[in-house]
Amino acid sequence: MKIGVLFSRVRVEEKWLFEALEKRGPDGVSYDRIDDREAKFNLDAPGEWLNYDVVLERSISYGRGLYACQVLNTWGIPTVNTAAVAATCGDKLVTSAALQAAGVPQPNVRVAFTPESALEAIEEMGYPVVLKPVIGSWGRLVARANDREAAEAILEHREALGNYQHQVYYIQEYVHKPNSRDIRAFVVGDETIAAIYRTSSHWITNTARGGVGTNCPVTPELNAICLAAAKAVGGGVLAIDVLETADRGFLINEVNHTMEFHSSVPATGIDIADKVIDYVVEVGKKHDEDGSIPNYKLPVTSAAGAAQ
Repeated sequence: MKIGVLFSRVRVEEKWLFEALEKRGPDGVSYDRIDDREAKFNLDAPGEWLNYDVVLERSISYGRGLYACQVLNTWGIPTVNTAAVAATCGDKLVTSAALQAAGVPQPNVRVAFTPESALEAIEEMGYPVVLKPVIGSWGRLVARANDREAAEAILEHREALGNYQHQVYYIQEYVHKPNSRDIRAFVVGDETIAAIYRTSSHWITNTARGGVGTNCPVTPELNAICLAAAKAVGGGVLAIDVLETADRGFLINEVNHTMEFHSSVPATGIDIADKVIDYVVEVGKKHDEDGSIPNYKLPVTSAAGAAQ
């Protein structure tokens, strides 16, 4: 089997993934490192891309990863994750719509397309609220509005940014986090393999923003909602952000399709990279057996203009 790994730079995660791949060398698994800055696609001639049984997409750029997977899937080359999963998870509104359609609990979400209608939606929901860009990561441009004055300032800032995506106002109910923490769980295939609590003195708990990760037990309840969320967006290798509530149980906050896990391995003791490669190999084997690419087709609301 030959695996391609499409990446932007070698972070800790990629280093661990390469090490996990190298351990499989004697078993007949080889791989190539493919820098997405150098990747080229001739739509009329796939060429050496057809040498790959499966491609693991690890691009930092959402746009590069999404469109690379779209081309590869069109050629019949399976990817982890598929273009359809990337298009769903990379857009918070599309993710929320998929969760809603599947009946997966999440915070209340409202959407508007002008500052005026967004302000009305915010005040109908009630303060505080969280405003998020529909496309983005690492907590960038995520803001909490505690009152009308703050909401007006945030909306004015978004309107001035110019990108049409910033004029899609994604408004989420603010959920108070017990003990200043939330949960990030990791789903690989049909298993929640590990989870961490992310704790921070700031209301944004991303480890990229200073949150501290500690082990979180994967209870049957946590496993069930994470697998339901993963199924709703198309499945694969996913990081599920979960909020705890006293009266509503677990709520799904976000689903991430190109996950980081450098702080989660030490906290949980789980070799996440090894489990990811196990899954990638299985996807390649299944494709060799029946030629299928599950959940290939992009949703109608695919992320046009998503390049970052």
